Amino acid sequence: MGNTPSELDVSEVEAHEVDHLIIGAGVCGIFMLRELLELGLDARVLDANAGPGGTWFNNRYPGCRFDSESYTYQYSFSQELLDEWDWSERFASQPEILSYLQHVVDRFDLAEHMDFETRVASMTWREDVWRWEVRTVEGRLYRAKFVLCAMGLLSVPTYPRFAGMDRFQGVATHTFDWPEDLDVTGKRVAVVGTGASGVQVVAAVKDKVEQLTVLQRGANWCAPLGNAPIDAEEMARLRASYDEIFEICRNSPASFMHRPSRIKTTDVTVEERDRRWMEMYHHGHGTRMSQGNFRDAMMDPEVNRELSNFIADRIRERVKDPKVAEMLIPTDHGFGNKRVGGESGFYEAFNQPNVELVSLLETPVHEITETGIRLEVDGGFRDIEVDVIVYATGFDAVTGPFDRIDITGVDGIKLKEKWRDGPETCVGVQVAGFPNLFTLVGPQSGSATANFPRGIEDVVTWMRDLAAHLRAEGIGRMEGRREAEIGWVEHVAEFNAKLLVSKSKSWFNGHNSNLDRDAKPRVMVYLGGAPRYRRRLAEESAQGYPSFVLTREPGECDSGRSVGVEEASA
Repeated sequence: MGNTPSELDVSEVEAHEVDHLIIGAGVCGIFMLRELLELGLDARVLDANAGPGGTWFNNRYPGCRFDSESYTYQYSFSQELLDEWDWSERFASQPEILSYLQHVVDRFDLAEHMDFETRVASMTWREDVWRWEVRTVEGRLYRAKFVLCAMGLLSVPTYPRFAGMDRFQGVATHTFDWPEDLDVTGKRVAVVGTGASGVQVVAAVKDKVEQLTVLQRGANWCAPLGNAPIDAEEMARLRASYDEIFEICRNSPASFMHRPSRIKTTDVTVEERDRRWMEMYHHGHGTRMSQGNFRDAMMDPEVNRELSNFIADRIRERVKDPKVAEMLIPTDHGFGNKRVGGESGFYEAFNQPNVELVSLLETPVHEITETGIRLEVDGGFRDIEVDVIVYATGFDAVTGPFDRIDITGVDGIKLKEKWRDGPETCVGVQVAGFPNLFTLVGPQSGSATANFPRGIEDVVTWMRDLAAHLRAEGIGRMEGRREAEIGWVEHVAEFNAKLLVSKSKSWFNGHNSNLDRDAKPRVMVYLGGAPRYRRRLAEESAQGYPSFVLTREPGECDSGRSVGVEEASA
């Protein structure tokens, strides 16, 4: 139990007072702001960028686009919004996505409630006043009753630790930090990494650059994206089907248009199994190959091995040089055991004379020089001269956005210290010891591995209803119970263990960017699926939030007391 809050310090009247402070103006933050404002609540958004969009504001690299179908990656809260927005492609590119999010902000007059170019440096819980003091890098101070974290799962880029990186005289950038004015046409380019963003960059620039050197640390599985334009007739058909589309996503484990088949591979002949795989590979789109496969494909190691062999054969068919093809086939994990990249011509890039694949496992980087990259080769060195180095080296995923903020809770406990051996959350939305702080987009939540707008829809609507409840009941303090936190982490770990994904070294399990391959696995994401997580949140609300301690503001009456509500001590 906390102490009764006292009057605010008069010495800090310069603070910006707000009831609900949202950190992040991306897909989640925009939606959360709109929902709170609809309730007539006092809410504000802070974002480090110069405008809204979150990850879609930053990732301006060539080829950046959805791997979710465009018509599923949008808000469903407004019929007018659905009626007036047309998508141009099945998988929209970054400029179109950013335009859509900006349109939403303008359409609902949200910008006046947003502070941009405002990076949060620290958040400190004041037990004496039941408020969070939020300080920014720019020197501003906000005092908030509730803080809602919507910083994004993949918003802290990680760079490799190569010697001499600061000596390079050309342009060096992470895909996340791609300069708006960077054009690589006719240039010599090196791309480090063949994960999701690296695959997109390679396919997008292969025909534009003079020379493209792809430096691969570890191969990753990809499947054809199946992108195509959407004409007016197709757009009209899609718009008429939105209710059905959203319902399909709602009942899909990862909130995509694709869900695992009800049958196993053992229910059909090998010939039928291979025929279906071939159809999915050549005529499917998006995540169908990974999300819409036989229901044992991502759970049974032997079936997954056969599926991986099938995909490997497709790579061998598409890449002319057998040695290069084998380099592009993962050997440390099966298909779908990490995030599968959606590609459009990625493998064909290596058939071009201006494209070279280099294995950093065989020829590691010795250092970055003034003119390029020096590799260690057969006891000597090889210099690759380039004009541009692109680091497609991933992110400090899930917990990274929290770690870079100095977050101090009850009795001076630091969130980074509490999460040192792995994150712990109460139902994916709060952390014991950090009252009134909500992790809308964070570890062990339902949105971490989902089609993002569909995934965050559940937690945002839950948070909206909770905010209304807190106001109606006069609740001034809410904190996750430690025993509930332990129970949730154990449940997530137990459920995740059923899937092969939990056995891979990926950001799903705390192995960020392959930079810490030997790190201890962590329970970072919840793989139980959106429907199951939605039911868990609904149970929490229906039962009066038993996993949390809710305490009324001093002076609030006893009428309408809910389960778990406590009175503030005098």
